[in-house]
Amino acid sequence: YDIGAHVGFYTLLAAQLVGPGGRVFSFEPLPRNLTYLRQHIDLNHFGNVTVFEAAVGQTAGVGHFSVHAASSMGSLTADGTLTVPIVSLDELSAQGRILPPQILKIDVEGAEADVLRGAQTLLQTHHPTIFLATHGADVHRQCLTLLREFGYTVESLDDRPVDATDEVLARYG
Repeated sequence: YDIGAHVGFYTLLAAQLVGPGGRVFSFEPLPRNLTYLRQHIDLNHFGNVTVFEAAVGQTAGVGHFSVHAASSMGSLTADGTLTVPIVSLDELSAQGRILPPQILKIDVEGAEADVLRGAQTLLQTHHPTIFLATHGADVHRQCLTLLREFGYTVESLDDRPVDATDEVLARYG
């Protein structure tokens, strides 16, 4: 799963790696990014990608998205000017709309803990490897706590300690 797909760099990489027999699920709420994401998928002839035009959160619904000048930095906020659908990974899984994941990439500009909360059953059942970029010290602490509660071991993806970095790799066990 590419959660916070932006224009598709990780989606394209994953689509190539899993091959025609694999599936990639990409989640992106911002219309201008979705245009490029779909173009990149089409230009590369990847038929193994499903795009969800939505933000990912704890529960399904509707949210407000603040659009930032930098297309990679928009986020869900109470006062956002763009209304976007929100999906929960557990709910999509229960509905059979997504396959169990092997890998999750999560980069959602501050909503990372909500993504994890909305995927608790999926994570505890299927134990995917998680690449996680957090945005803010409080969100980072929440994510580390949740991952550890779900049985994950967390390590830094750079030279900093896990508590001081903002990019982590989480593996079950």
